[in-house]
Amino acid sequence: MKTPDVVAALAALAQEHRLAVFRLLVQAGPDGLPAGQVAERLDLAPNTLTFHFDRLRLAGLVTVRRDGRSMIYAAQFEAMNALLGFLTENCCQGEQEKCAPASCQPSKSKSSRSKVPA
Repeated sequence: MKTPDVVAALAALAQEHRLAVFRLLVQAGPDGLPAGQVAERLDLAPNTLTFHFDRLRLAGLVTVRRDGRSMIYAAQFEAMNALLGFLTENCCQGEQEKCAPASCQPSKSKSSRSKVPA
């Protein structure tokens, strides 16, 4: 992934509603979701959602296809993985196994984390 594509993807995700849309589409898997379901689940107005879908689509993070009268949006997993690869390419001086995402590492219980006083 080239730097301008990375910047476009990060810019598209740097907004609360677009990030929520993208995460929902990732959760839905490769089949995606109809726009109406996304609007309903995220409580977003259809015209607002259309704007957000367009930004994500232009950044290459989602695709859209027509199914009858419905527009089905799906995450572009290849683009997502390319973005993650770009961000972690030189992680830990090339020893990527040391830099596994937190979701892949054993989690510490919340009670064992020290609290910082306010």
